[in-house]
Amino acid sequence: MGVPKPMTHYPYILFNQTPDSLRRIGARGGQAQARNRRARRAALPAAPPVAGSAPLPGPARETTAQAIAALEAQFPWLRRAGPRVPRR
Repeated sequence: MGVPKPMTHYPYILFNQTPDSLRRIGARGGQAQARNRRARRAALPAAPPVAGSAPLPGPARETTAQAIAALEAQFPWLRRAGPRVPRR
């Protein structure tokens, strides 16, 4: 086995702290994360403006009921093979 890694040089950060000071330390981390997230989002290129208010139509999507019907037609022996739900 190798030599164990020593602890950080500043163990006082997490040990012998009051719950209130630990909350403050955690809040600083959350604030830094939010600040970094805002900076990354601001660095992204802006989306081009959309003409009109209606969204662009996407490709037709299969509904869940249509997918189940297609699978049951393709594999009739698996019909109703799912877990049984007890009636109340």
